[in-house]
Amino acid sequence: QVQLVESGGGLVQAGGSLRLSCAASGRTFSSYAMGWFRRAPGKEREFVAAISWIGNRSYYADSVKGRFTISRDNAKNTMYLQMNSLKPEDTAVYYCAASPSSYYHTQAMSYNYWGQGTQVTVSS
Repeated sequence: QVQLVESGGGLVQAGGSLRLSCAASGRTFSSYAMGWFRRAPGKEREFVAAISWIGNRSYYADSVKGRFTISRDNAKNTMYLQMNSLKPEDTAVYYCAASPSSYYHTQAMSYNYWGQGTQVTVSS
């Protein structure tokens, strides 16, 4: 099993930056593809970004492409989401998730393990 804990959320002004971290327990972190999802108030959960198990491939939602960067450090069992040029519409609870596969996935159903979420609020 994998346990995931997100951190790094907070309140930031539009145009600002935040870096989210997702710390994973267990010794098999490198066997999982990882992803970030978010849920804004009153909206469905949506895909944000995903990365393959060795970090050589990544994929982004169109809404964050060019502004967000996903990365991972398998030696530290940690995944990151660097968020730049933040917009008020990025306000949401952000969740990290782990999928027992080598390749990234954009569908939430492909992920077996989820963190508890971290709040990101972008003020205008």
